Amino acid sequence: MPEPDVVRIVLRFVNEINRHDVSAMLALVSDDHQFIDALGHELRGRERLREAWTAYFEWFPDYRILIEDHLQMGIIVGLFGSASGTFAVGTDLSPSRRWKIPAAWKAVVRDEHVERWQVYADNEPVWKIMGVKRL
Repeated sequence: MPEPDVVRIVLRFVNEINRHDVSAMLALVSDDHQFIDALGHELRGRERLREAWTAYFEWFPDYRILIEDHLQMGIIVGLFGSASGTFAVGTDLSPSRRWKIPAAWKAVVRDEHVERWQVYADNEPVWKIMGVKRL
């Protein structure tokens, strides 16, 4: 696959994340898709991803990724920018629970599907807003 297609697929995946279209996101990932969060926790398989993304969008109904730059090396794309959202309590999206953090993502594309999506971010500000205590 030509290299620009790899970037196009990854940016399309980001667009579907920003639209919160879980079905469209899952259509862009491989059967054995690997999601790795900022703590190194891993999820595999479309059904687990469907559950995780659906829950995440319920917690942060305005979640958004802003890509400021990207680099590509073959089938690997590095994305750099920020993630933002508001932690929802019921339907209340109080500005006091809004966050924005610098973030980076590593995507691996094979056979026109995102095979791996790895997040690099310091989620401490988000956990603080959510009231999560880290050990």
